[in-house]
Order: sequence, then C-alpha cells, then structure tokens
Amino acid sequence: MDNPGDEAFGFEGEQFDPDAVLWVRGVDYVAGWRDATRAAGELGDALTAAGVDVAAAKLRANSTADGSGVVRLELSSAAARELAKLARVAAVQWRKAG
Repeated sequence: MDNPGDEAFGFEGEQFDPDAVLWVRGVDYVAGWRDATRAAGELGDALTAAGVDVAAAKLRANSTADGSGVVRLELSSAAARELAKLARVAAVQWRKAG
C-alpha cells in the first residue's frame, strides 16, 4: 500500500498486514466505522461553524476492536488553541446555565 492516497486511510506509508489485525467473528466493524464517519462530518461542520480554521485538520473515522466507532482529530497548533479557547468559553457558559 505505497500508493499516494494511502495516507487518507490512516496507513501513512506503512504496509497494511490484514493478518496482523484481530478480526472477531460477529463484530460489525463497518457499522462502527459508518457511525464514526457521520460523527466526523458533524464535528467538522461544528468546528467550521464555530470559526475554527480546519483547513489543515484531519478527521479520521475508524472502528475499535469491539466494533464501536472512533474519530481521530489532528489539528495544527493554532487550530488546537482556537478550539481550546472555544471549549473554555463554552464551559463557563454551561456552568452559569446550570
């Protein structure tokens, strides 16, 4: 898997060895991945709506060993600081509302 597009799938130049992965019969990994894909889209939309510069952000959908979905977020340092500031402001607002 040394094709230029492999990075988009999270392999980042490493050879994918399907025998190195534990596949459990009956676990629906695709359902978890689909859920994570939708969640990643929602998160990307929310970050954009909040004004976070996500031009260099990477959102990757995956599924865990038990089949549940997981989203990995990679941001530039500047975007991470923007997101941290927004989270702190939201936390103060939530505390006031509660």
